[in-house]
Amino acid sequence: MSYYKNLFNFKGKNIFILGGSGLIGQEVSKAILDLEGRVINLDIKNDLRKVDKNYKYEYLNVENINKLSKKIFSIIKKYGEPNVFINCSYPKTKDWSKNNFKNISLKSFEKNIKIQLNSSCWILRLFAEIMVKKKIKGSIVQLNSIYGLVGQDMDIYKNTNMSESMSYSIIKGGQLNLVRQMASFYGKYNIRINSICAGGVENKQNKRFIKNYSKKALLKRLAKSSEIASAASFLSSEAASYITGSNLVVDGGWTST
Repeated sequence: MSYYKNLFNFKGKNIFILGGSGLIGQEVSKAILDLEGRVINLDIKNDLRKVDKNYKYEYLNVENINKLSKKIFSIIKKYGEPNVFINCSYPKTKDWSKNNFKNISLKSFEKNIKIQLNSSCWILRLFAEIMVKKKIKGSIVQLNSIYGLVGQDMDIYKNTNMSESMSYSIIKGGQLNLVRQMASFYGKYNIRINSICAGGVENKQNKRFIKNYSKKALLKRLAKSSEIASAASFLSSEAASYITGSNLVVDGGWTST
């Protein structure tokens, strides 16, 4: 195998993926498996049915933050030290669609911040500290959104049943800055920490929404899950060995104009 092929290969490495059964998480898992990595999917369900000796699944519910550390330590003890951690999780309450400025309740706001922002921050720190303790030259990737960078465009929701989200913008903005802060702190330990700000991803959305969204994206369409997975694979690999504290924007040009 040539030098550059080796850079993109994960053979012999443990890749822990939080939310590996989700829309993007499944594609990230498949990408890492194709690149010969050992995937440990941490999720509340096991929707990835690909038969592969390198694929493992462990149940993990991030809602109970107080029990996360103990559970993750036990999983790592079972499968071995993490070389890479990728957070694709997207936990939310049943009333998530009402988290807009007009209808949001304080109870829902507080819970969504807890289960999505607080849990992701705590878990990223936890994996980084494990890598420090084990002296691992590791990589951490946080899946983010263009709405961690810019405000939501109200025009794309016209004539749809969708609306803006107060909670989402706070969550994504917080995650994005945590990545910068963690990269600053953990760089001395040779741990790389980056994020991906993804644009809208195809997921059987309202046709009017797709049309409204596509008008603004320079490539005139939504992203495919595989396109986000490719970016996550790159940042996780040795091909990105001199990249840390960065935010890779994968949005079809949405934020460039």
